[in-house]
Amino acid sequence: MWNELLYAFDAVATLPNFLAMFAGIWAGVIIGAIPGMTGTMAVTLALPFTFYLPPVTSILLLVALYKGSTYGGSISAILIKTPGTASAACTVLDGYPLARAGKGGKALNMALISSCIGDFISNISLFFLAIPLAAFALRIGPPEFFMLMAFSLTIVASISGRSLVLGIISACLGLLLATVGEDIYGSYRFALSEDMKSGLGMVPVLIGLFALPELIKMVVFRPEENNAALKLGDNRLTLSEFRGSIKSICRGSLIGVVLGAIPGIGPSTAAFFSYSEARRTSKNGDKFGEGELEGVAASESANNGACGATMIPLMALGVPGDVITGVMLGAFMIHGLTPGPLLFQNNIGEVYALFIGILFSSVFLFIAGKVTANAFTKISRIPQTLLLPCILILCVYGIYSIGASPFDVTVLLVMGVVGFLMMLLNIPAAPFLIAFILGPMFEDNMRRSLAISRGDLGVFFQSWISWGFFVLTVLFVVLTIRREWKKWREKRDVANNATSAS
Repeated sequence: MWNELLYAFDAVATLPNFLAMFAGIWAGVIIGAIPGMTGTMAVTLALPFTFYLPPVTSILLLVALYKGSTYGGSISAILIKTPGTASAACTVLDGYPLARAGKGGKALNMALISSCIGDFISNISLFFLAIPLAAFALRIGPPEFFMLMAFSLTIVASISGRSLVLGIISACLGLLLATVGEDIYGSYRFALSEDMKSGLGMVPVLIGLFALPELIKMVVFRPEENNAALKLGDNRLTLSEFRGSIKSICRGSLIGVVLGAIPGIGPSTAAFFSYSEARRTSKNGDKFGEGELEGVAASESANNGACGATMIPLMALGVPGDVITGVMLGAFMIHGLTPGPLLFQNNIGEVYALFIGILFSSVFLFIAGKVTANAFTKISRIPQTLLLPCILILCVYGIYSIGASPFDVTVLLVMGVVGFLMMLLNIPAAPFLIAFILGPMFEDNMRRSLAISRGDLGVFFQSWISWGFFVLTVLFVVLTIRREWKKWREKRDVANNATSAS
């Protein structure tokens, strides 16, 4: 084994491999920071360039693009409230308030450090736990997946802000829009036009919901602060601030590893799940959503922790963990590498080389992220009256470039108006987004499970995994009801005391 590791290290430690990883990370960060330019697009466009590269170099380039784009989304999320990627949507909740408060530099540094730690832990897990985690993921069928989605939807209670009722309303709207298009049996719902038969794209909904309401707010209300640029303030992240977030970083990284190893989950769900747990357990939980560094740390550690973990089912089982690893599956096959159990027998040298190269990519991520973040901070010096129209142009261009679809641009603009109305009514946007992301997986796995059991609800309670998620869901709901009951009683006591005093 050690001889094979040394041979793999020699194979990786070459200038072409380092250049490929550094270029991939750098390009990924820049692409991820541009609204509408997703990691999937970056990896897909880079795939033809890997045909004439060695196998290890090719895969490392694509992995570097994936990792870089996942982190890059946090830059625009923090500075201009426009998530570059879906997985950065959770970072907006605390990142942008920090930027508005003059702590954008701290938020960017916390996002970078959390991303690198999450990425490193994910890489270590890929090295040592690929087979056990893949075996666990293989045991999750439609019933277990449904219970996992039901548990994940309880995240809504933690990201609803000050009103749980408004959060539930927002989530219901998200679930409703998630049903647009074709279901698993070929029936069409809310298909008012030919374009709606394929459903609503996640990226247009995401960017329209978070980015455009700020532009509409500027046009409608014309607040004076829009003429001023953001003040980044002190960029340095203190040791005490890092220590205060280290638990959330480690927990978020582990959440990212476990959820990333389950095909179909992806970094977005992991980020919101980690954020929910951090808010529930943190002593500063009440400040989440108002500009809390720990919230940024929880989100970024989880979505980057899921990146390496999505490679686990791909390499160990031949099952892509998400859309991007599906593209990578094609790259493996092109170069004569067949993912699955035989990969670790027939191509163990290439596997070790990939593991070592992926570990190096964590170092490159820190270097590229630091330089790129410092460059992007200059955006904050642009007055909002000039910056926001540029954001609109970038959003429209980015959305149109995905599929050259005017319908996607229409969805973007309509969701911008919907997001603005939600802002006026104090309805939080985050529950809408998480329900929109999880809704299709929730419905599809419920219907598949009932089809398998011919309508027998007992199918959801036939494995210990389903029971585990069911117990966690009930426990979380009970704790949420208990917390809301306490809040209601406290408000009632305060009101009674005020009435008695008067």
